[in-house]
Amino acid sequence: MKKYNQRDVRVQTTLHSPVTFDGVGLHSGAPVRVVLRPAGAESGIVFRRVDLPGQPILPARWDHVVVSPLNTRLVTAAGVTVSTIEHLMAALSGCGVHNAVVDIDGPEVPILDGSAAAFVRGIMHVGLATVSAPLRAIEILRDVTVTDGVSTASLTPATTLQIDFQIDFEEPAIGRQQKSLNMANGAFVRQLCDSRTFCRASDVDVMRANGLALGGTLNNAVVFDGHQVLTPGGLRHPDEAVRHKMLDALGDLYTAGAPILGRYTGIRAGHAITNRLLRQLFDQPENWRWVACDAAIAARLPGVGVSLADLPAVA
Repeated sequence: MKKYNQRDVRVQTTLHSPVTFDGVGLHSGAPVRVVLRPAGAESGIVFRRVDLPGQPILPARWDHVVVSPLNTRLVTAAGVTVSTIEHLMAALSGCGVHNAVVDIDGPEVPILDGSAAAFVRGIMHVGLATVSAPLRAIEILRDVTVTDGVSTASLTPATTLQIDFQIDFEEPAIGRQQKSLNMANGAFVRQLCDSRTFCRASDVDVMRANGLALGGTLNNAVVFDGHQVLTPGGLRHPDEAVRHKMLDALGDLYTAGAPILGRYTGIRAGHAITNRLLRQLFDQPENWRWVACDAAIAARLPGVGVSLADLPAVA
C-alpha cells in the first residue's frame, strides 16, 4: 500500500438528514417504522429500539450477531434483538454511509419490496454529509475460509471489495447460478440493489408452521415452484437469485464495522457462515489490518460516484 500525505486521507460520511421507511417485517408480519438518522464520527451503524424502555442500542457488528439461517439478527446481552438487517446494511454499505443511527420501533427491519432498492433511493434522496474522522478500511492480509457441509465462505486479499457467489438449487427455475462483481464504481446500486429475496413454494408452509415468513407475499419475495416463477411480473434479472445472495453477503460483510478490501467467495453460503467467517477473520490479528483511505483507495470502495440516475427504475 503506497504512502501518502495526511491531507490526502478521505473522511467518513453520514446522512445529510433523516429518512423514514414504513413496512412490515418479513418473518414477524408486524408493522414497523425505521428512521435513519445522521450520526457522529466513529459511530458506525447502530440500531436503537425506540419502542422499548431506555431505547437500547444494538451495534451492527459481527460480534453482536447471533446464528440465524434465514436472516441476520443482532442481540444485546439483555436479549434485545433486531432481525433481518441485511438488506438495510447492504444499502448503507453500497451507498457509502459509514455512520448512522437506525431508529426502529419493532424487532424486525421492514422487508419493503424484498430488495434494498427503496432503502438506496431514500438514502440517495437525502444525500450524504462528511464528518471529521479519517475513513478507514479493513484490508485482508491472509486467506480465511469457513466450510460447513456443502457451504463455503472465504476472504482473500484483493485491492477492492469483490464478491463471487455460486448457488445450486434443485428447483429448475433457479438451478445453478454464478456471478462475480467488483463492488467499486456503484456496482451495487446499478446491478444488485433491486434483486429480491426468494424462496421455493415448498418452503413457505414449513416456514409459516415455524412462525416465519408471516409477512411474506408475492409482492415482497420471488417464489419459485418447479419451472415456474409465481411472483407477478417474473424476474427482474435472469439471475436474480444469485444477485440477491450477493446483496445479502454485502450487508453481512458490513457488520465488520468498516468497508472491506478483499475478495469474498460464497459457495451455497448464507448468513450464518458469513458471520462465522468474520469471527474467524478477527480471531487472528495477522489476518487483517486497518488502512487509512486516500483518494485512490476511497475510489475503490462501494458507493463512490453513484447518483439517483444509476438506480434501477423499480425503486
